[in-house]
Amino acid sequence: MRLSFWTLVSVFAWVILIALLVVPLGSVLLSSLQDQAGDFTLANYARFVETPRFRTAFVNTLIVGFGGLVGSLLLGSAMAFCMARIEIRGSRIVSLLAILALVSPPFIGAYSWIVLFGSGGLVRQTLMSWGIFIPPIFGLWGILIVFSFKFYPYVYLLASGALANINRSLEEAAESLGLTPFRRVMKISFPLVLPAISAGGLLALIHSIADFGTPRLIGRGFNVLATEAYTLYSAEVGSNLSMATTISIVLIMLSMLFVFAQRYMSRRNVYHGNLINKPVKKKLTGFRNVAAHVVVYTIALIGAMPAIIAAIYSVRRTSGPVFHPGFSLESYRRILYNLADVVQNSLMFSFATVALIVTIGTLIGCLVARKMSINNSLLDATLMVPYVMPGIVVGIAFVAAFNSPPLALTGTAAVIILSIFIRRLPYSVRSSASALRQVSPSMEEAAISLGYSPARAFMKVTVPLILPGIIAGGMLSFVTAINELSSSLVLYVGSTATMPVRIYIAINDGDYGTAAALSTVLLVLSSTAIYIAFRLMGRDERALL
Repeated sequence: MRLSFWTLVSVFAWVILIALLVVPLGSVLLSSLQDQAGDFTLANYARFVETPRFRTAFVNTLIVGFGGLVGSLLLGSAMAFCMARIEIRGSRIVSLLAILALVSPPFIGAYSWIVLFGSGGLVRQTLMSWGIFIPPIFGLWGILIVFSFKFYPYVYLLASGALANINRSLEEAAESLGLTPFRRVMKISFPLVLPAISAGGLLALIHSIADFGTPRLIGRGFNVLATEAYTLYSAEVGSNLSMATTISIVLIMLSMLFVFAQRYMSRRNVYHGNLINKPVKKKLTGFRNVAAHVVVYTIALIGAMPAIIAAIYSVRRTSGPVFHPGFSLESYRRILYNLADVVQNSLMFSFATVALIVTIGTLIGCLVARKMSINNSLLDATLMVPYVMPGIVVGIAFVAAFNSPPLALTGTAAVIILSIFIRRLPYSVRSSASALRQVSPSMEEAAISLGYSPARAFMKVTVPLILPGIIAGGMLSFVTAINELSSSLVLYVGSTATMPVRIYIAINDGDYGTAAALSTVLLVLSSTAIYIAFRLMGRDERALL
């Protein structure tokens, strides 16, 4: 029996998912259900429930998750309303600053806040010299501030799009009935954009729960599930991973719960604008105009501050943790002479990951978009699982699965590339499937009727039509791959360290100049990739979500 091209793609996709998802997840689940002797037990889960330290980490995870959600909702909603309904000078710059905040890694944000408001931070020391005491940024409030200004673009991008598409006649009708501006917003506009705001807020919550770098760098004793899992893994590496894997399972279930909630909210009562009679931006005057500009620019500048601070401090004179007056390229010189291998690793791993993601993600995306069947629906649903797995869990799962023969990959570059690949594969599949749904299958069918094989018809007809979408998806995948910290931190060895890992180590060692220079290199590479993606996608910022 001769297998068709798409049957082979389906078989190949399942082989990949079984090898890189089912086996690692099964290893994590199995490890969480075993005691030291390898016997089946639920003792690890009982210990999780009974131990105050783990219960506290669970509660802390919910606190930072919902705290990040509330902060993102407040900042993102205010900015979305001002940008969608009021004429703001330099609105393009504001949007770029919001995108810069979104694409810069959270741990760089944590670093910049430490530079400014840490124990020896520039702003804190200046204020204290004036007799104004403020506590260091470390702890719960520091984490919430970083998350709020890091994740508010999720709410802003979704809510501003929804606000811009509301039919103006609805609000005009409410105005003719005598409703005040505040009541019009609460009775008409707010219910219409509530699904978009909720979906954006839940995205902020999901990323707050999964983030590892910020609680680790700023928490200073405020532990969450991700940091507890890493601490247990670090303490027990090579022997017993049972509690680390148990916490990983709890973290996966928690993330999955909120991902399903986000999916439900994004589809619930969605308001589709008819793109006619769209709202007109008002030109304010006087105090209200100044207030609107202050709100928008304050949020945008503070959100983008990590990138700005990293760039400035990368050219400051420094000696260990102390910055001196004047400017120098010494930090970049250290990178060139001492850390070139780290930059090389990041680039090589990222390009290899993107090549895999683009090739395999495009094929699987076409399969689930064009070939409707129970098998492909199950394949599409299975691809949701890597989407909800926090990076720290992926790292621990790969250690549990690939630490011994026949596939002893830990300590190699391959394990880092494969871990990033499987975690980012769902994004590429969704991107390819979306691009393909805009292309009629009739042209590919015509090519087959003219004698092309399905594979050749796909390569000659379909791929050129969706190529801009594929390249744009590849650029976005490059950004996420080169900024990956959590899984790389678990899987790296000395020769496979990447830039995010080295930044994390430099911050912990107080080598802030090197951290700033490496962060700036990361941001330049990420910004370049984002620019290329936007050029190909027509500047649709919501594609970043």
